[in-house]
Amino acid sequence: MEHPARLSRPLLLAASVVVLVVLCALSIMVGSKAIPLPEVYSALVHPTGGETEAIVRGLRLPRTLLGLFAGIALGLAGALMQGLTRNPLADPGLLGVSAGAGFAVALAVLALGLTSFSTYIWFAFAGALGASVAVYLLGSAGRGGASPVKLALAGVAVLALLTSLTTGVLMLDGNALYVFRYWAVGSLTGHDTGLVVSMLPFLVAGVVLALAVAPALNSLALGDDVATALGRRVGLVRLGGVLAVTLLAGTVAAVVGPIVFIGLVIPHLARAITGPDHRWLFPFAMVLAPSLVLAADILGRVVARPGEIGVGVVTAFLGAPFFIALIRRRRLAEL
Repeated sequence: MEHPARLSRPLLLAASVVVLVVLCALSIMVGSKAIPLPEVYSALVHPTGGETEAIVRGLRLPRTLLGLFAGIALGLAGALMQGLTRNPLADPGLLGVSAGAGFAVALAVLALGLTSFSTYIWFAFAGALGASVAVYLLGSAGRGGASPVKLALAGVAVLALLTSLTTGVLMLDGNALYVFRYWAVGSLTGHDTGLVVSMLPFLVAGVVLALAVAPALNSLALGDDVATALGRRVGLVRLGGVLAVTLLAGTVAAVVGPIVFIGLVIPHLARAITGPDHRWLFPFAMVLAPSLVLAADILGRVVARPGEIGVGVVTAFLGAPFFIALIRRRRLAEL
């Protein structure tokens, strides 16, 4: 007979999807002007023009879709990074991946005058990949090689450096710096549906790659030698994982900015439900992460009404205590 915990996974996943759907509806309904659900439905299904339709279709729908896609990408990227590195502190924001993408985009916009997402997204990928390599090399230096705490410290150092360099570059252009202020806090506002749709091919490619390497990560968790003995091509698995993280985190960082701690917190929550099996861990991360992003975005609108707090600020406030608790659990001997 199958274990009861395994039988409950599909039910818990279905319940999580229901919660996500409810949060999507609330994300469209809640704001400086509350819109009842029947009016939201009418604006989406039977558009006739008017202020309500403009708010729903022009502002809140793109924002909700962006939060949904960004959450899926960040949750999956975090789970993938933790599985690849066997590092419970791995996160695209903390390890500088998002900051690398942002720095490369800032350089592309200012030096080359690029303004289209379809052009500067490639610089975001290059920056994300470069930051990942830099963090791994720094975290692997010295006695004992790479360890979770050393990689986390290297990530924080690279993150601080890249953020400072990005700010310095943007100081050369006052208008760019003004725009960067909103990007730096991680915001879902100011984007239209066309931009959100243009992200999809890159995100879909990242999701497909991540799901393709998920079974191999279970073997990789036992060590590279064991994974090789089980027939896994470890180098190919790591390459696919790095490419997936680059696509997922780079795309989100280029559009939304650095939303930290989502990729750190969600895999731990998902692992508490599913156990270490990445074939279940990834789907739960893809549902729980957008739920947290949308909940944080809604909270940011409610607590500062009629203004709002950027979703990146809210997630940082919620995730910082979790990160501190994880750090305290690591042995100081790893430093």
